[in-house]
Formats: sequence, C-alpha cells, structure tokens
Amino acid sequence: MAETKEPGDPLAVALFSELFMADQLARARLAKALPGDMELSHFSVLNHLARTNADRTPAQLAKAFHVTRGAMTNTIGRLEWAGYVHVRPDWDDARRKIVSISDAGRKARDEAFAAVAPILDSVVAAAGTDNVRGALPVLREIRRRFEDPNSSDE
Repeated sequence: MAETKEPGDPLAVALFSELFMADQLARARLAKALPGDMELSHFSVLNHLARTNADRTPAQLAKAFHVTRGAMTNTIGRLEWAGYVHVRPDWDDARRKIVSISDAGRKARDEAFAAVAPILDSVVAAAGTDNVRGALPVLREIRRRFEDPNSSDE
C-alpha cells in the first residue's frame, strides 16, 4: 500500500498546533480568573483604552482587535451598560461615536489585571524569561504576516 503524505510542512503544522492550543488554554484559564461577569473581550477593550489613554471610535477598536464592527458594538454596549465606558457623539462628525474608559472601567480593568497578572507571570517564569524574549520576535513576525493582506500565502 502506498504511503500518503499529508499536505503541509510538519514544522508549520506543529507550530500552529501549539499556538492554537496555547491560545485556547490561555483564554479559558484567564476567563476563569476574571472577576464577576467580565469576559475576556471586555477586559481586552478596557485594557486597551487604559493603556493607550485615548478615546477611540468603535471602528478603530474593531480594527485594533481584528473583529467585525458588529462584534465590537456588542462589546461596547455591554461595557457601557456596566458603566465601564462612556459613549458619546463625535462632535466633529455626528455619524461617529467616541468611546472612553470611565473611572469605574479603569477600576474594573485594574482588578481584572491584578487577577490575571500572576497567571501570566507564572507562565513566563516557567518558560524562562530569556526564552520568552527570544520567542517574541518570531511571534510578532507571524502576527505581522497574518495582519498584512499582501503577505505571501505560499
């Protein structure tokens, strides 16, 4: 019987299998650690707004997180309902809205960050700081390849 070879470079398959599994496990573990009813998407948006310390449009947030505008609108709506963000009209263009983090949102982000930071720190410590530093440029290049629609699909 002839041996059939599966398509794809085994190294690429192994790399992406590990990335996908690590992503799934990390999301599940962090989601469990988040306080209250906060979801990972909520924490991500609050963290982004807190780190950049700048107002954003829903479209800018959707682009930053590589999600649809509808998905981001849903997340923003939930954050607004919880009192974590303020949504106001853009005074320069009434068709757009502006999202900013509220004091309650900053507090919720800080509490969530305090809950997940020990998990992240322990993973980095277990993997080794030097190993993580060495892996970051590779992971950034992989991300850039997926972000760039003109990158080679070969």
